[in-house]
Amino acid sequence: MSQTLFAQALLDPDAPVPAGITDPYGAPAPKRFSVYRNNVASSLTRALEAAFPTVRKLVGDEFFGAMAVVFLRAHPPTSRMMMLYGDALPGWLESFSPVAHLGYLPDVARLDQAMRESYHAADSATLPETAFQRLLGSDIAALSLSFAPSLRLVRSRWPVHAIWAANHEAGPKPQAVAQDVVILRPAFDPRPQLLPPGGGAVLEALLAGQSLGDSVETAGEGLDLAALLGLLISGQAVTGVLE
Repeated sequence: MSQTLFAQALLDPDAPVPAGITDPYGAPAPKRFSVYRNNVASSLTRALEAAFPTVRKLVGDEFFGAMAVVFLRAHPPTSRMMMLYGDALPGWLESFSPVAHLGYLPDVARLDQAMRESYHAADSATLPETAFQRLLGSDIAALSLSFAPSLRLVRSRWPVHAIWAANHEAGPKPQAVAQDVVILRPAFDPRPQLLPPGGGAVLEALLAGQSLGDSVETAGEGLDLAALLGLLISGQAVTGVLE
């Protein structure tokens, strides 16, 4: 019996029990395998529930559980470390027809995933605000910034921050607007922060290694650069400045 066939049978309740599954007396043991299969599926489903709490709230527990079973068949674990299992879910949701009418769901899943990645990211030493202030008298446009490993950026044409806030902080009903979100982790727990207009484009460019001046040019009109930099500094997201 190959490991591949065994793994496939574990994740497919309709698959036959693999040959060679026996009890201590050498007799076939389909019931034992079924219990083990159910335990595996339940464990993976619980991992997905913990990883995507906003998605779970939006679709409901029953639907999420059924959806998780379909997902885990298509995307079984590839690592022993389960803390990031399910990273393929956001992209998978884009082609999962039962949620096609929920166009925002994949990006909400991306936000959930970004929160989880931020939580498990490495710690880092942040640049003190006083050190950054000393550089403001120089050619700030030529500066490039480095960021904490825990920082994550989610850009969306949907109100993903408002959806998150409505489901976790009793926020107001989301309005139909595009929102860019930065995940900051100044202490132990990550938190999503709504970026000001143009902030998503600028931060995306900065993360790609562009200078501050070149990054600002991607934002267009209406950018509040002071608000963006203030958010990043107060969130302890800036770890270094390259002149």
